[in-house]
Amino acid sequence: MPENTTVHKKLQQPTILSYVKDLPNLLSLAGLACTLLAIYYAIEGIYALAMIGMVWAVAFDWADGLVARRLKGRTATDAKFGGQLDVLIDIVSYGVTPAILLLSYGKFEPLFLIGAFIMVAAAAVRLSYFSTYGLAGGTKYTGLALDNNSLILVSVFLLESLVSHGTFTVILYLSGVGLAILNVSEIKTPKLSGNPRNVWLLAIYTLGITAVYSWKLLS
Repeated sequence: MPENTTVHKKLQQPTILSYVKDLPNLLSLAGLACTLLAIYYAIEGIYALAMIGMVWAVAFDWADGLVARRLKGRTATDAKFGGQLDVLIDIVSYGVTPAILLLSYGKFEPLFLIGAFIMVAAAAVRLSYFSTYGLAGGTKYTGLALDNNSLILVSVFLLESLVSHGTFTVILYLSGVGLAILNVSEIKTPKLSGNPRNVWLLAIYTLGITAVYSWKLLS
């Protein structure tokens, strides 16, 4: 009987919420919280706060992978769960959020549903392809990695105060659809998040973007 009990314990699955205690997963969820704020403020039309939420979502996304690689004692199951969680959050952060941003800026006119669908669909296809085939040659992505969507769009949005609303609407629409096309293209791009130098560059970029949009809010 004791032996059977031991075997049962070994085969018993961990609880769902036990994975929340894993630090990389906590960072992933922090990024999801930033994404939710970005969606909320995009719908409200407070775009400066939406941009801050979008860039911090990328920062937490990069941080979870960095911590996961350096954290000792994580099992293969822990890594698999974290990878699945990342994929699910990525579709919201880099597909749904930019699409909602486009819809909101376009006053939710039906024409913008086309661009929004292209962006979300490209993100879904891109993530499915990566989940199936991984990195090309073990070092490069096939297609533009989705986190670049947010990093580029928060910079593009700096033009919003420099041109007319109509002009920027066209710029934003073309930028979103253009990024979607690059997401599913056959171009090879390096895995930026694995390089410590790039992590520092992202940190500087995140703080810089936060400072710029915070100044816009205050002014």
